[in-house]
Amino acid sequence: MTQIRTRLERGRGALGPALSLVHTGRAATRALLTAELGVTRATAGAVAAELEALGLIRVDTRPTGPSGAQGRPSHRLDVAPGGPVALAAQVHADGFRAALVGLGGEIVATAPGSMTVHADPAHVLAAVVEAGAELLSASGRVCVGAGLAVPSAVAEPEGTALNPLHLAWPAGAPVRQVFASQIARVGITRPDGDPVPSFIGNDVNVAALAEHRHGAGRDAQHLLVVASGHRGVGGALVLDGRLHTGSSGLALEVGHLTVLPDGRPCHCGSRGCLDVEADPLAFLEAAGRAPGPEGSLLQQSIDLLRREYDDPSDPSVRDAAHTLIDRLGRGLAGLVNVLNPDRILLGGLHRYLLDADPERLRAVVADHSLWGRSGSVPLLACALDHNSLVGAAELAWQPVLDDPLALLGG
Repeated sequence: MTQIRTRLERGRGALGPALSLVHTGRAATRALLTAELGVTRATAGAVAAELEALGLIRVDTRPTGPSGAQGRPSHRLDVAPGGPVALAAQVHADGFRAALVGLGGEIVATAPGSMTVHADPAHVLAAVVEAGAELLSASGRVCVGAGLAVPSAVAEPEGTALNPLHLAWPAGAPVRQVFASQIARVGITRPDGDPVPSFIGNDVNVAALAEHRHGAGRDAQHLLVVASGHRGVGGALVLDGRLHTGSSGLALEVGHLTVLPDGRPCHCGSRGCLDVEADPLAFLEAAGRAPGPEGSLLQQSIDLLRREYDDPSDPSVRDAAHTLIDRLGRGLAGLVNVLNPDRILLGGLHRYLLDADPERLRAVVADHSLWGRSGSVPLLACALDHNSLVGAAELAWQPVLDDPLALLGG
């Protein structure tokens, strides 16, 4: 035991990097952990043992090598079953969704909530936190923190929602403060009894973070994500593993790129922005369909696209899809010209427009992009269901990834 402790002291600074490697799936075995950390096998073993003692990972000593392989098979590493979770939530124009998310981006439990989002953020955030508290109580798991995704630019470090255009909230609403107060009200605490730390981020920003760590954006160095949620269009850029949020958290408001100079008025004061020309409401209107009372606009749009895109008797849905694809493609081309990403992921309704006619969308981007003509940028669908929830959880998990002992080991 003394030898193990001595090795651990030498490798204590590797606990966070080691946990991050297991969390993102880059160290599935102790041999990979040793290589990635650049430490000795003994030190890697001590680090893995400490993370297992903290209840964060599981070390499986059963052989993993092929039958007859030379050398001792490496131990397998995975997130601990039944381990700690983060409380994650997303607020959108049609309500909210709360979830518990473990290491590895695993959604353990989820609860949707449909409600009118009141002008006072405390109204919906009280319901969000109460739903999360019920999930935690039923799970019996330790909570490391709480993360919230919102459809607004978020000013840092204050955590205020600057332009919640598709919610009734006032500009500059102190959402992080309200979220934290609701967490304290219901008594969600860390193992030491203090209220869990609370975090807030733009919904597409945190979705991009989740896709980069666990989804279709793995290994991308310059990852651009564009998505249409329940209303509007958002974007995010991940550079070398970190979100690019600008000087104060307001970068990549791609929804306000103009794609139709004479288009419909936008909430920002301009006309023809992606936000109003390529979102679910724009799709329903282009298809000649009035939004229904049941279900979100996003789900209505996806259902219509799946159900009637190939209907030979009525081309209206196909024509509407092509209209939005052309608008989206012009917007993406402008972003490619400015940002030169090495991968683009599409989420929300845009993911399904890509599925409907990938060649058309790629052709529009190439035709309007300098770099698209010389070398196409991979254009892919987001891979994670509820990636904004997983990304909100990433915000809460980050302090643990930075220093597992400080939050869980005392």
